[in-house]
Amino acid sequence: MPSRNSGERPKTGEEALQWLKVGNDRYVKSLNNPGNAVATRHELISEQDPFAIILGCSDARVPVEIVFDQGLGDLFVIRVAGNVVAPSQIGSIEFAVEKFDTRLVVVLGHSNCGAVTACVDALMNPEQNYTTNLQSIVDRIRPSVYNLHELATAKGGEVDKQKLIDSSISANVRMSVSQLKHASRLLEDMNRTGELLIVGAEYNLDTGEVEFLPM
Repeated sequence: MPSRNSGERPKTGEEALQWLKVGNDRYVKSLNNPGNAVATRHELISEQDPFAIILGCSDARVPVEIVFDQGLGDLFVIRVAGNVVAPSQIGSIEFAVEKFDTRLVVVLGHSNCGAVTACVDALMNPEQNYTTNLQSIVDRIRPSVYNLHELATAKGGEVDKQKLIDSSISANVRMSVSQLKHASRLLEDMNRTGELLIVGAEYNLDTGEVEFLPM
């Protein structure tokens, strides 16, 4: 198994995915070693070589490099509330794929996501008002939550809000993965040929563990 200290770099999406899994295991077991960040910072002034791209949520409790026990220059991180997919995020991913030959994209959701909760609140309480910009994020999440909400209400009785939120978080991650696989000709072609691996994952705020969703 290559390590960052050895100077090696994962050559495929599968190798990069395994690297992230091992790093998260170190983090969960408190075995992480931050290394010499100052020296690394100076080495990275002129170039970077990230081995994975992470589209994650802006939530302050999910610092991606720490969660995967990676250092400066290891990850190309894009953070937006609700880990939603929009043109700017797609363009950023295309940039990293082409510029750095990065071969893994991970959509990282997390438990108790505030953006997903806001979307569930909006469905359960239609009178809920958000700012125009926040509403745009809620609207991007809504398609992944709507069917789950409809199924929950169709059964009658009181909706289990927390259960709906938990299910919606997974559904939102899967929707973002699907959008990345089909919203860009570059990403779609590379994913189809196996040159690029695009996967979804969820970070558990309680345990610190990252669960990768079935592909």
